[in-house]
Amino acid sequence: MNILTKTIKVKLPQEHVFNLFLSNINDWWPNTYTWSKEVLKEIKIEPFIGGLCTETGPHGFRCDWGRVADLIAPGRIHLKWQISPQRIPEPDPAKASDLEISFRQTSEAETTIELQHFNFENHGKGAQEYYERMNSVQGWELILHEFTTWLDYKKVSQ
Repeated sequence: MNILTKTIKVKLPQEHVFNLFLSNINDWWPNTYTWSKEVLKEIKIEPFIGGLCTETGPHGFRCDWGRVADLIAPGRIHLKWQISPQRIPEPDPAKASDLEISFRQTSEAETTIELQHFNFENHGKGAQEYYERMNSVQGWELILHEFTTWLDYKKVSQ
């Protein structure tokens, strides 16, 4: 199966963009891509190898949806994407796809973010449709757009 690749550019230095992406995910991640939706309390990625990707909803409801497989700050984070094609948590990492997000300084004040989502076949039944959904305008394009919109709205500076 193909590698899904999306690329965006932001007008901020690499280290700053990397930190904002991880540390402020709760502020910019679209609620439509959570189980808690409008009652979401927190979404986070623990910034270390083995760290969990977690959503917390009301009354302490917690759902782990991934794990940090590798992290090289401020250049790259590799996650095991443990969300099945049916949009339910998949606790078995052997049935997870992989998500790698790289942050590359392209000029003094610009960073290119490249997102690659691959190994969809690990999800089994529904993998091709899952790939197609995440490759659509309602998939990673929407999620990355939310990040750049949040940056623009906040007028985030160095």
